[in-house]
This record gives sequence, C-alpha cells and structure tokens, in this order.
Amino acid sequence: MNNLLGIECGATHTVALFEQENKVTQAEFGPANIRLINKKQISHLLQEIAKTFPKPKVIAIGMAGVRTATDQQLLHKAVEKAWPNTDLIHATNDLETALEADLNNKQTSRVLVLSGTGSCCYGKSINGSTSKLGGWGHILGDKSSGYEISLRALKACVFYLDRDGTWSTLGQRILHRLQLNSPDQLIDWAAKANKPEIAALAKEVFAAWAKRDKIAIDIIDAAASTLAKDACACAKKLTSKTDSIRFLLAGSVLIKQPKFAHMVAKSIRARRPGSQVGILKKESCWGSLELARKMAKQSPQKRSKTPFEQSSIIPIPDLALLDQAPTEQRHPLSINLDRMTLDQAIELFLNEDSQIPAAINEEKINIRKIIRWVVNAFKNDGRLFYCGAGTSGRLGILDASECPPTFRTDPEQVQGIIAGGFSAICQSVEGAEDDTNAGAEAIRFRGINKHDVFIGIAASGRTPFVWGGIWEANKRGAKTALLCFNPKLKIPQGNKPNIVINPKIGPELLTGSTRLKSGTATKLILNIITTMAMVQSGKVIGNLMVDLDPSNTKLRDRAVRIVQQLANADEQQARKTLEKNKWNVKKAINHLSKI
Repeated sequence: MNNLLGIECGATHTVALFEQENKVTQAEFGPANIRLINKKQISHLLQEIAKTFPKPKVIAIGMAGVRTATDQQLLHKAVEKAWPNTDLIHATNDLETALEADLNNKQTSRVLVLSGTGSCCYGKSINGSTSKLGGWGHILGDKSSGYEISLRALKACVFYLDRDGTWSTLGQRILHRLQLNSPDQLIDWAAKANKPEIAALAKEVFAAWAKRDKIAIDIIDAAASTLAKDACACAKKLTSKTDSIRFLLAGSVLIKQPKFAHMVAKSIRARRPGSQVGILKKESCWGSLELARKMAKQSPQKRSKTPFEQSSIIPIPDLALLDQAPTEQRHPLSINLDRMTLDQAIELFLNEDSQIPAAINEEKINIRKIIRWVVNAFKNDGRLFYCGAGTSGRLGILDASECPPTFRTDPEQVQGIIAGGFSAICQSVEGAEDDTNAGAEAIRFRGINKHDVFIGIAASGRTPFVWGGIWEANKRGAKTALLCFNPKLKIPQGNKPNIVINPKIGPELLTGSTRLKSGTATKLILNIITTMAMVQSGKVIGNLMVDLDPSNTKLRDRAVRIVQQLANADEQQARKTLEKNKWNVKKAINHLSKI
C-alpha cells in the first residue's frame, strides 16, 4: 500500500498523520497559518515533518488562511520542495480537510459550521461544487467566533457601566479571569492582547450565560442565531432548500459548549426543516489523511485539479514559447557590456532609446483608436484601467496617479492595477503575475463595465494576470487592448483583446530587464494616451493645463502664469482671481474674461 501523509495546519498546532500498511502514526508540530507565517517558516515546518516520517507517495495538506489559488500554489511549491518527486500532492485549506473528516453520509451535500477562535461556514455539494461564508479574519469577519463573543462581552460590560453605573456579573468574571482590579485596567490589557487571548474570554461568557447573566444571554443568543443564518445561507448557495443537506458543527466553541451547539442546531433545523445536524467527531487531521487516501485510489486522469491548475481555463499564450520573445533574447551589441567603458555604455543606451519613437510611430493607428475610446469613455462616465505586473504594473499606476494633479480628474477615472496589489508597488510579490484568476478577480471587483477601457501591459505579452484581466474585461463588454513588445506573440483563441499595440523595439541591452527599453516605450505610450485623451476632453487650452490642481507653491505659481497668459491679466489680478475661485484655473479665466 502507498505511504500516505495527511497534514492539518491550524492556528494553535499542526498535526500530521502517516499511514503505512494500514497503520497510522501521529505527530504534533507548531502552529501554521499562511497569513501569519512567511515562506521560510512554512518550509522549516514542512522539513521538520519530513524528518519525522518515511517518504510518502501521496500528501494532502490543509493550512489555515489559504484562500486563493496563489495561496495554494505557494503551499504546493513548499510541499514539493520538502518532499521532492512525490507522486501526488493536494494543497488546500483547513476547511476542506475538516469537511473530509466526516466519513459518513458522503452522498449528501454537507456544510461545515466552524466556531473556534475564528469562524467560517464551508460547504461542498455531491457534485463537488463549494461555497463559503466567512473566514475573513477577526478584523473583517469571524462572526460568532470565540473572539467575537469575547469582544462583544467586553464592549457590553463597559457600555452598561457608563450608562447605568453598574458592573455586571459577566464583568466581574472577566476581571477575575484576567487578574485585573478595575474596568479601567481593561484598556491597557485590550491594547496588548492578541486574538487567542481575547477569544479565551469566551469561556467566561458561557459561564455567565449558564448563570443567566442578561448580557451573556443576549450575546450567546445572537451568536447562535448568526451561525445558523450563515450556515443556511452557505447551504443555499449549494443546493435548493428542499434538498437533503448535512450540517457539521466543529471548532472549540461548538465542541466544548454542547448547549450552545444544541441552540445552533435547533436554529438551523427551524430555518431549514429536515436537515441533518451533527457534531464533527473526528479531528480535522483525519480529513487530510482521507484526502490522501482518495487521491491514492484515483488514476492520474481522474485526479481532480487544484484551483491554480484550473485557472488555465482562461486562455493565455503558450508559456513554453516565452524564450522566443525579444525580451528574453541577448542583444548582440551588449554582449560585452561588463567590459565596456562608461562612455561606450552610455552612448549605446542612448542610441538604443533613440530608436524607440520610430517603433512606436508604427503603432500610431492603434494608439489613435485607443485615445478615441478613452475620450468617449470619459464622456459617458467611463474609466480607463491599466493592468500589469512588476514594472508594467508600476508604470500604469504612475500614469494613473499623475492624472488628478495634472488634469484635476477624479482618482477613479484613471486607475492602475498591479498583480499582488499595493505591496507589489515597492517590492516583488512572488507568483502574483502567474495567477490568471487573480487578474480576472481584480477586474470583477473594480466593477469594470461596457463604458470602460482596459489596457493590459505585459512586455513579453505572456503575463497570466494580465490575460485574466483581458478575459474578464472582454466578458463585461469593456474595450480591451494589450500593450506588449513581442512580435512573435500568438494571441490565444477565445481571449483576444480588441487591439494589440506591439512595437518592435528588439531585445534589451540587459537581457530580460524590461524596465529598460520596454519600460521607456510603455511610459511614452501611456503619456500619449492620457495626455491626448485629456486634451480631447477639453482640459487643455493651447499647450496649457487649465484643469491642473494647484496643491503646492510651484503649481500655484504655474496656475498664476496660465491665467495671466490666457486672460491677459497681471500677476496680482490673476492671483486674486484664483484665490477667489478656490484656485480653479478655468473658473478664474472665465471670471476675468467677463470683466
């Protein structure tokens, strides 16, 4: 029989189960949440597990905090590194493994109702589709978790103290638990307490609830009702209300508070009559081992794909052809760049850059079309979106961020999207550009529609994040364009942008460094698109910016000079008129022209 390894990584500890010839060995390790530990720490944990057991042929791992395909890919790669040449690996979240720990009634759609330190509802139908509510962490979510129950108790206790001047029984229990002498000391304690420390106070809330403390009753009643509502909402996303479904209660709050679990179960049955509701009797780690068993029985052809493998359903260029892109070729004139004198190198760089405008000029017709798209979009309350990864993404954000001060536009009108989000502006976010689904999600959550223009920027033309964005923007009816520097690029069938701008600028002097010529060419093209779109939108008179936002001394001096030139006014008159019109250049010019 295959050697199987199931790993469950949670906020409090990690449990690994190794199965060999029907014998299971268990070992416990430190906590692991992909949101709270870095790649080095994940690698160290997995190496520790690898040293504990013989080499497995199949591994299934569930880790807390895993939400996206990128998360799963990161975890998958970490497992591959710890166990090279392993036959099968399934990397997922701890919710899927917990659900798999229910070994009964697998022919019924199921919903896991989890309330521990955090909370979440996770469902899986018979056909394999999934649904989820919660799991956003204690700041954004965790409704009816130990953390939220405790936090609500703390807030309620101090509220009623302020309002009524009385300190409740629940408040007394909390002070005793924390060894504090007065409510005032809760301020300093709460400022330093972490999530598990706050969540631990839930025991006192339940104890006060058993003693019929009114505050505790209100909190626990609300928590049970909310959990039941969320559980049924999760089930509704999976199947119709009349279909059979099994709810599984899990997590330390529900397991250790049976009366509370009974309340939740009763509320679920009231909202969804005929439902099965039970307690998850096996620990989640057994679910990870069960996943490994199922994988071992499947043939490679039938093995279910992980979400990051499924992301390839969005058509993207053949990544195997990347080495043919000019951006990856060595430039014949810079082969000896490391041995050139500085004067020779400077002359070479400037000579290469001087050829960029001619290459861009060859794309003049397509650039003109895009400018007209953007002008039309602005007239119809539409927006311009740039989307890219790395240098390309940063250049899009740079151009977008310059529009409000230069043309007094709403910051929403021109937007930059970068793979990896805000943190990727200043540093690399590994794997972000390879997530096609994340690109599509970014567009979906920006609400792009038929009035908008989307420009994907990818020097090599192959960035999956950008192609995900093109796919979603096309689907939503936006005008789409791709800016790249790879004449050999083959546009995928079924995911074609309306326009491709593809200047032939050749290889980079520093092989693969697309911040050089590709970056320069990108900046030039974006400059032309937004500047001329603003000109065509009436934000320029002659070559003067009449809609600039004079937010500093330099720009105010410029505004004064613009008003002087266009309204034939002296400096004092221009400045006073601008001040009277709150430094709106157009209004100042119109005011003076009527005098």
